[in-house]
Amino acid sequence: MKRRPIPYWISNLPADLPARDLVRLAPPRWRIEHGDRERKTTLGLDHFEGRPFTGRHRHVTLATAALLLLTEQRSCPKVPARA
Repeated sequence: MKRRPIPYWISNLPADLPARDLVRLAPPRWRIEHGDRERKTTLGLDHFEGRPFTGRHRHVTLATAALLLLTEQRSCPKVPARA
């Protein structure tokens, strides 16, 4: 029988935070993970092996700026969608 991973969250939120508020804060985490995955696959964020810190920092900055541009173009109704 295959063991399934146990889902859990690690958080630095206050311990007395109601569960309802914790669940409300969960969707932004998904958006962040989706953006990270898109930066890695579409924008080449994972192609920084062997770069010094300044080169990696520039690469991450440019990949993040490119993601911002793509997101803005997708949300703008005046820009026609690519075929």
